[in-house]
Amino acid sequence: QVQLVESGGGSVQPGGSLRLSCAASGRSVSISAMGWSRQVTGRQREAVARIVSSGFTKVADSVKGRFTISRDSAKNTVYLEMNNLRPDDTAVYYCSMGSSLSEQYDYWGQGTQVTVSS
Repeated sequence: QVQLVESGGGSVQPGGSLRLSCAASGRSVSISAMGWSRQVTGRQREAVARIVSSGFTKVADSVKGRFTISRDSAKNTVYLEMNNLRPDDTAVYYCSMGSSLSEQYDYWGQGTQVTVSS
C-alpha cells in the first residue's frame, strides 16, 4: 500500500524559505512521477512541480526560479525547496505519485499548510 506523508510546512515571512518533504512508502520514488501541487480554499488545485523517473523536472511558471523539486532515492523522499516566498504562495501543498507515462497521479498525501505573511 502506497503512503505519502508531507512535512515541513509552516508560517514564514515574505522572502523567506521552506523545504517541504514527502516521504513515500510502498513504492519507489525513483521509478515514479512525483508531483507537488497546491490549493487555496475555494480555488482549483494548481500543479507546482514534477519530477519523473528519468530525473527530468519541471515547475510552474508562477514559481520558476524560486521553487526546486528534487528526490533522494535512498530515503525514498521527494522535496520541494521554496525560496523567496510570497503571500500568494500561501496554500495547502500536496505531494502526489504516479506513472511517468501519465500526467495523472494515483496517490496523494494529506497536505501540509504553507502560510506566507508579515
